[in-house]
Amino acid sequence: MYLLGLSLILLALKYFEIGPFATMSWWWPLGSLAATTLWWAWADSFGYTKRKEMEKMEQRKQDRINKHKEALGIRPRKPR
Repeated sequence: MYLLGLSLILLALKYFEIGPFATMSWWWPLGSLAATTLWWAWADSFGYTKRKEMEKMEQRKQDRINKHKEALGIRPRKPR
C-alpha cells in the first residue's frame, strides 16, 4: 500500500509539474506504478496477502477470547 501511495504522489507531482518533478521523465511515475502492480501480483500469487489476513483474524479471535475470560475473572493465556 505504501508503494501505491508513493506512486500516486509521484504521478500527481509530475502531472502538476511541481518543482524538480516538472523536468523528470514520465518513466519514473509510470515505473513506480508498474512496480506496484508487480508487488501485488507477487503477493497474491505466493499467498502473502492471505497469510497476513489470516494472522489478523487469528489475533482478533484471541483478543475476543481474552476479553471474555477477563470478564469472567479467568486469567487469559498469553499468545504464542
